[in-house]
Amino acid sequence: MFLEHPTTDALVHAALELKKTGDEVLFIMVGEKSNVVVPEMISGLNRHKIVFFGGIFPCVVHGDNRYEEGAVIKALPSLAAPVLFRDLSSVREQLSGLKAIRETLDKQYTALVLVDGLTANISLFLQELFSSLGNSVHYLGGGAGSLSLIQRPCLFTAEGVFQNAAIAAFIRLQSNLGVRHGWERCSGPFVATKTSRNIIMELNWENAFAVYQQAVASASGKKLTRENFSTLAKGYPFGMLKEGAEDIVRDPISVNGRGELLCVGEIPENAALNLLRGDDAKLLDAAGRAADDCLHTIEGKDAQAGLLFDCISRALFLKDFPAELRVIKSGLSSALPRITLDGALTLGEISSYGSKYLEFLNKTVVLGVLYR
Repeated sequence: MFLEHPTTDALVHAALELKKTGDEVLFIMVGEKSNVVVPEMISGLNRHKIVFFGGIFPCVVHGDNRYEEGAVIKALPSLAAPVLFRDLSSVREQLSGLKAIRETLDKQYTALVLVDGLTANISLFLQELFSSLGNSVHYLGGGAGSLSLIQRPCLFTAEGVFQNAAIAAFIRLQSNLGVRHGWERCSGPFVATKTSRNIIMELNWENAFAVYQQAVASASGKKLTRENFSTLAKGYPFGMLKEGAEDIVRDPISVNGRGELLCVGEIPENAALNLLRGDDAKLLDAAGRAADDCLHTIEGKDAQAGLLFDCISRALFLKDFPAELRVIKSGLSSALPRITLDGALTLGEISSYGSKYLEFLNKTVVLGVLYR
């Protein structure tokens, strides 16, 4: 269900209409400019004993449009109540409760994973989550938060609204995943010789911003400054080598007073980083291939939902971002005409690349078709 101009009361009312059976969980995605007071929404849903989870995102997606002011509600069959991780710096004890969920799995179902996209320790959390569950589920999801890059509480469950947190919800549906980005290498590799979680302090033993400035200037013919950083840097992310797949993108979003680059997602010390660049045609082609990937082996399956987690920085980079949504929607509807495309524009994307290792991504299309 999609609400274009949601209020708190309207969202609660819509949730009551949508929830039909006792084993369903409501997945709620709210655009950050919506007129929804999240604590009041939580109270209203709790009064009606509705099981739910969700996040606040820069935009939500419905069909081939994005909405800063809007909300998407999906009713999905659930294996267990959503699990809230309040502190990502120490999750091992919190993950011990997932053993019982894993023991109930008779198929490779789907884990929807949301994180605060502006927190640290995301990679650590995902490593621990994968250590607990392995490939017993498919994973997809993304980072909630604000386009302003000011960290605020952005994830919610019946327990409240949180920042520096994560949520895992286990859905009784299988899934096909498409994970593509289309960015290509233009220079490098550079060695991240000094990092701290999501901050690159040095590249090739030199000041990170100075090295990045020179690399961007060589690639673009333009001078990168602190003043034009957000405008120019969005077209020149880093890529970490991933065996057998596209580079994992790391998106520099700002530079601090010490010339250190702040990225969405952690960068291991001594990681080899390539400078990437993209053009609209190649990014749109990658989005189309992500849709194609989801359709492999889908014939004869009872498809229930199409969920998209697409990076907000792709929307900022592409001259015609709705064209990307049209490409994805068209690709899915060719085989699944009754499936509605819903999702969010995120601060980082989460996927297991189908049956591979769980990763936190940037500037990437993560698409899932959920089926019985």
